Amino acid sequence: MFKNLKNDLPASIVVFFVALPLCLGIALASGAPLFSGLIAGIIGGIIVGAVSGSSIGVSGPAAGLAAIVLTAISTLGYEAFLVAVVIGGIIQIIFGVLKLGIIGYYFPSSVIKGMLTGIGIIIILKQIPYFFGYDKDPEGDFAFFQIDGENTFSEIFNTISGIISGNFSGGATLVAIIAMAILLLWSNVLSNKGRIFQLIQGPLVAVVAGIVFYIFTKDGSLAIAEEHLVAVPVPDSIDSFLGQFSFPDFSAISNPKIWLTGFTIALVASLETLLCVEATDKLDPEKRVTPTNRELLAQGTGNIISGMIGGIPITQVIVRSSANIQSGGKTKLAAIVHGFFLLISVMLIPALLNKIPLSVLAAVLFIVGFKLAKPSLFKTMYNLGWKQFIPFIVTVLGIVFTDLLIGIGLGLAVGIVVILIKSYQNSHFLHIEDQSNGKNRIKMTLAEEVTFFNKGAILKELDRLPENTYLEFDVRKTRYLDNDIIEILDDFAIKAKDRNIDIKIVSERGIVENPESFIEFFKLRPKTA
Repeated sequence: MFKNLKNDLPASIVVFFVALPLCLGIALASGAPLFSGLIAGIIGGIIVGAVSGSSIGVSGPAAGLAAIVLTAISTLGYEAFLVAVVIGGIIQIIFGVLKLGIIGYYFPSSVIKGMLTGIGIIIILKQIPYFFGYDKDPEGDFAFFQIDGENTFSEIFNTISGIISGNFSGGATLVAIIAMAILLLWSNVLSNKGRIFQLIQGPLVAVVAGIVFYIFTKDGSLAIAEEHLVAVPVPDSIDSFLGQFSFPDFSAISNPKIWLTGFTIALVASLETLLCVEATDKLDPEKRVTPTNRELLAQGTGNIISGMIGGIPITQVIVRSSANIQSGGKTKLAAIVHGFFLLISVMLIPALLNKIPLSVLAAVLFIVGFKLAKPSLFKTMYNLGWKQFIPFIVTVLGIVFTDLLIGIGLGLAVGIVVILIKSYQNSHFLHIEDQSNGKNRIKMTLAEEVTFFNKGAILKELDRLPENTYLEFDVRKTRYLDNDIIEILDDFAIKAKDRNIDIKIVSERGIVENPESFIEFFKLRPKTA
């Protein structure tokens, strides 16, 4: 693991700077103490990172659970809610033991690519107000409808109006532009000029430049207001630091609402984690495959520990994971070290962290978002045909205009509809031949598998057959024939006599002319190979 330290250490620094404001923002959006988001980030990095089998996935508090957490805390109280987090972790471990990690593999590739692209677009859109030092909302607010009543685009319109009227932070904008220039110069020019520029990553230089800029301009016209800086809790003693931890109230464990909340957390967190695992494996340049059942065990372990010491729920998070991959992370060491950076920073240098402008972090996330949502990907998916493009674009739009899980659900629903349509179209092959003995000769060949999905297509073709037809019914390639289809054919055999339609069945057992009953015929012929 340590042989890739030269890649993992710089990547862990980038992930740290991405994760820090997100931990605080998600905790704020969840109605939880700010320190609880940092606890979840630390546990997600160190504990989950160590137990997980993922090489490049990074875990922490997830925006997708914010609404559930907010409701649960207001209903149960924080200490009772922590019991639900512990119960959720135990249920996740049970999911892993039952080998339910396979669920993530049933999501189409087009939906997973749409998820990545949608997340990339959201990252870019959400960071535009921070880039100009205009938005004061929590950084973790990744849903379309925000907790302050605004939405993604209304915030952007407000930012544009603020820029036009001059009501924005000039200092925050200037340092963001400087940071963006550093990032582009580093990745496109300097990274190829020497090893020193590969060891020291551009995002670290950009953050240091942001701190220096803030210190030297805090008394001038370009001063950056405190609401546009990172806000980490600053304890004044060891006792005050330890006082930030909370512990679950297990006396409330008999409350049915706690068990329902725990199961909801386990289900949603597991689904979000499995989808992120599938997505990060696709982004991994080395195409490694994460053991999903082990991942559920790791997430469950992390949630138990997080709940025991006052943290909010944990999942694998695509924003942190993609930042890790785009920054050159190779092994799980990057995730683990980023967790230690979070721990050390909140203990030793919280005051220094509070000098980092949010606009600098916005510049870092712009690069991450663009790499996830490259314009060329839209062209590639379009060229693959409508069966790939429609689920892809529906997933993208669903995530941008609602949230992660709803967007994925919409994409999956459209993907299923596409499968049904293609199944409807591909159930059979119809070939019209020349007339023979005054009758139209038609050959219908059934597909290898024919289910009730194909009922409408086959029934439509049979009803359209003209009178005085000779129908050759070829089932030699068919290995599975649903009972619904057999009943349709049996009914058709009766109607065929009234329409002067002769039927010939061609099967692997031979040829049958004008069968009295398809049901009796297929009873003698096994439905499966």
